[in-house]
Amino acid sequence: MIILSPQTWESRLLSLAYEGYGSVNVSAIRPIADSLSLYRAYTSCAEITATHSKTFHAATSLLPREKRRAVRALYAFCRVADNIVDCCDCDAKKSLATWRKRALSSQPPANDPIAIAWTDTRLRYRIPTRYAEQLIDGVARDLHQTRYQTFDELTAYAYGVASTVGLMSMHIIGYASADAIPFAIKLGVALQLTNILRDVGEDWRAGRLYLPQKELAAFDLKETDIENGCIDERWRAYMRFQIARNRQLYAEAIPGIKMLNKDGRFAVMAAAELYRAILDDIETHDYDVFNRRAHVSTARKLSKLPKIWWHSR
Repeated sequence: MIILSPQTWESRLLSLAYEGYGSVNVSAIRPIADSLSLYRAYTSCAEITATHSKTFHAATSLLPREKRRAVRALYAFCRVADNIVDCCDCDAKKSLATWRKRALSSQPPANDPIAIAWTDTRLRYRIPTRYAEQLIDGVARDLHQTRYQTFDELTAYAYGVASTVGLMSMHIIGYASADAIPFAIKLGVALQLTNILRDVGEDWRAGRLYLPQKELAAFDLKETDIENGCIDERWRAYMRFQIARNRQLYAEAIPGIKMLNKDGRFAVMAAAELYRAILDDIETHDYDVFNRRAHVSTARKLSKLPKIWWHSR
C-alpha cells in the first residue's frame, strides 16, 4: 500500500482550506427578486453542466432540487473560468480578471445568467469567498505553468481547481463539522488526478503535461514518449503506480461522505464512484490515454447506481 505523507502536501492544503473556511462575506449581497430571471439563470447552469460533464450532471441529479441547481451553478461558475483559460482568441488574463470581478460581485450584471445564479447560490448557502478566489487562482495557473516537477506540487494545483469545488459543494450539501474538510480536500485531489490520467493525450496537444516530471523520470520515461504515445512496459508500470495511488486517495476520502447531510450523500458517492470507474476503463484499454478518452458508458453508470446507493447509506 502506498503511504501518503500528511507532513507534506496534506498539511499545506489543509492550511489553505482553513484559511478560506471563515471567509464568508455575503452581507452585501441583496437577494435577487426577479424570480423569472433567477429561473432562467439556473436553467442556463443546468444546460452547461449537461453539455460539459455527463458524469457530474448524472450525479447531481440525485440531489434535492434546490441543492441540485445550486451545485450546477457552482459547476457553471467553474466552467466559465476554465473556458476563459482555454480560449486561444482572447486575452485570457484580462478576461479571467473580469470574470473574477463579476462572479464575486454583490450585484451581478443583469445580462449574465451564470453570475446571477452563482451570486444567489453564494448568498443562500453562505459559501466562503476565499474558496471561490482560490479556485480562480488555481485555474489561472494554466496561463503560466505547463509542467509540474513533483506530486506535492501537482496537489497544490489540484487543490485550486478541484478541492475548492468540493469545499464549496460541502457548504451547499450541508455537513456535520469542519472535520469533513480533510476528506473534501482529498476527494478533490483524487478526482483531479483521474482527470489528469484520462486526459494525458488531450492535455499534451494543448501544450500541457501535468504528470510529475520526477515520477516520469523514475520510470525512465521522457516527454518524447508522451509525444509519441508510447505504450510499453515502462508506461504500463508508471500508470499502474499512478492508478494505485489514485485509488488509495478515493479510499481515504470516501469515509468523509458520512459527515455530509443525508440527502447529499448518494450524489457525492455516485460522483466519486463513477469517476473512480474511469480508472478501470483506462486499465481495460491497456493504459492508452493518448488516442482515446476513457469513459464510463451510460449503461454501466446505471448498473452501478444501486450498489452506490447501498454504500451511501
